[in-house]
Amino acid sequence: MGDKVVHVTDADFEDVVVKNSLPVLVDFWAPWCGPCRMVGPVLEEIANDYEGRAVIAKVNVDDNPQVAGAMGIRSIPTIALYSGGEVKEVVVGVRPKADLAALLDKVLGN
Repeated sequence: MGDKVVHVTDADFEDVVVKNSLPVLVDFWAPWCGPCRMVGPVLEEIANDYEGRAVIAKVNVDDNPQVAGAMGIRSIPTIALYSGGEVKEVVVGVRPKADLAALLDKVLGN
């Protein structure tokens, strides 16, 4: 993963995601998950495309069970879009870049 994607933990999820003034696209994943590894490069591209306008974050569900449990994550990858401290959209499974960009565009008013 490049340095534009933020790795978030149970400890800093509130500050990095919920309290962020920018929209945050959060990927709930695990290293052993094949489909999750497919999503990684797509998120890196989106992080580059939306730099300064949105935050792209990843939460390893194995290492951070509190956030994953609170979100009710049952399948991975699950991608949640936060805006204004609230979950606006949740998608499960591998999605093309255009679908994820459309989620961000909707909350950014593009």
